[in-house]
Amino acid sequence: QVQLVESGGGSVQAGGSLRLSCAASGDIYGRYRISWFRQAPGKEREWVALIYVGGISTAYADSVKGRFTISQDNAKNTVYLQMNSLKPEDTAMYYCAARSTYTTVSRDPKDYTYWGQGTQVTVSS
Repeated sequence: QVQLVESGGGSVQAGGSLRLSCAASGDIYGRYRISWFRQAPGKEREWVALIYVGGISTAYADSVKGRFTISQDNAKNTVYLQMNSLKPEDTAMYYCAARSTYTTVSRDPKDYTYWGQGTQVTVSS
């Protein structure tokens, strides 16, 4: 079983930075891909970034490429999302989610098995 807990959200002004953490319990090394998703009020849940836990593969949505960086600290069993140059349109609840590496790569939230409870990010202009 995998449990995920997000932290690090908050309120910043446009152009600022935040670092989100996704702390995992359970054996995820080499077994899961972790994605960050976000959902703003009235909008569908949107895929943001993906990392293969224990590997080097990463991927980003076009809307955040060059501004966000997903990374991992395997000793801490934690995945991070460093968010720089934040924009008001980045305002959303951010979630991390896990999907087995023995399944296909997916950006569809419906394909993800494990979810955290989310952390709120608010960017003011």
